Amino acid sequence: NCKGKKLLDLNVQSCVVDISFICFISSTCVNIVILVASFTFHFSRFQLTYAYYIFLAWLYDSRNRQKRAACRYDAFVSYNSHDEAWVYRELVPHLEQDQGWRLCLHHRDFLPGKPIVENIAEAIYGSRKTICVVSRRYLQSEWCSKEMQLASFRLFDEREDVLILVFLEDIPSSHLSPYYRMKRLLKRRSYLSWPRAAQHPQLFWEKLRQALRSTTTEEEDRLRLTVTL
Repeated sequence: NCKGKKLLDLNVQSCVVDISFICFISSTCVNIVILVASFTFHFSRFQLTYAYYIFLAWLYDSRNRQKRAACRYDAFVSYNSHDEAWVYRELVPHLEQDQGWRLCLHHRDFLPGKPIVENIAEAIYGSRKTICVVSRRYLQSEWCSKEMQLASFRLFDEREDVLILVFLEDIPSSHLSPYYRMKRLLKRRSYLSWPRAAQHPQLFWEKLRQALRSTTTEEEDRLRLTVTL
């Protein structure tokens, strides 16, 4: 209580703001936030990355749902650059030249200067189907993983037959354990195997043609895409 005291007796030090204490509190809070963010990123970076791409796919889907009545391509081909020779030597001639499908290939059809993620999203949502050419190199590729994530999101979001899996090599199920998304898809969907079609390639291309023509998951299941030769 300062009533009755003289103004000259007032302790002006009590009115001084302690700048050093405020700086200490501020720097401590900043350090804690950085520490928590670093630990979160270190232990959850894959989940955060996945959530980012899922959000990006959802955003693109909500903005372009009305524009997808007529797709520009029949199929977007997701593949690793190490498998490019097979794609251009086998897949493109059979599907584009022999069967007349229009394919979207990232080395040929992606727009230069546009962010790669936007190109991928536009290719997947601008095509009726996505063909994933799966190999060991494909599973190890970060960008192929992103393409698989966006294609999977579209599959589960639209609940339509939009994803076709083509295995270039026999990969044991035990080797797919680190790739939980691929393993989960194989439990629900049939697939095409190029090695198993070695002696009957025409059957392989016919099954792929049927997959490109199908419009619902039920129809795909009825066609039984898995090649058992």
